[in-house]
Amino acid sequence: MPNIPVTTWSLEQTSPTDLLPAQAPQGDVKIVRAEVPSPEFSRYLYASVGGDIRWIDRLGWTYARWQEHLDRPGVETWVAHDRGTPAGYVELNPQDDGVVEIEYFGLIPAFRGRRIGGHLLSYGAARAWDLADRWPGLTDTKRVWLHTCSLDGEHAMDNYLRRGFKLFDTQVAEQPEVTAPGPWPGAYPA
Repeated sequence: MPNIPVTTWSLEQTSPTDLLPAQAPQGDVKIVRAEVPSPEFSRYLYASVGGDIRWIDRLGWTYARWQEHLDRPGVETWVAHDRGTPAGYVELNPQDDGVVEIEYFGLIPAFRGRRIGGHLLSYGAARAWDLADRWPGLTDTKRVWLHTCSLDGEHAMDNYLRRGFKLFDTQVAEQPEVTAPGPWPGAYPA
């Protein structure tokens, strides 16, 4: 399998005032925290959102590994619903010293291009900034960061910049070229 160059950009906000919220989309879009850790639901979101953009690092996780991750204090999954249907999600992962990573963020392909992404990212970043309010024992958030790469959706970087994230690192590395797995085999024809 040939290798391809992949650029990874890391972005951050260092103050809650950095956040530039997007307008809420029209229609019946709600964002709700999935408060009950559910490996099945989290894997569904991961595979459905990332299937066409080569998210593969968690596909081999066992049920126990998903549960272990989701049970960590402060890990939160916020889900955007369009008229009751899950449309995308943002996963927050607290780290040391008041740092929160937006570890995963995205929309299921059918919901892209409908102004839901900017709203979900705004909401997720705001929840990263107030994460310690919901989790006694966590340090107040001092920094929110995320990364995106050249394999992600074409509008990802623009969305992050419009929400007030600032670039702090760029890396280029060779990675094996993989076929986009889709949420199930054959979902995204070549």
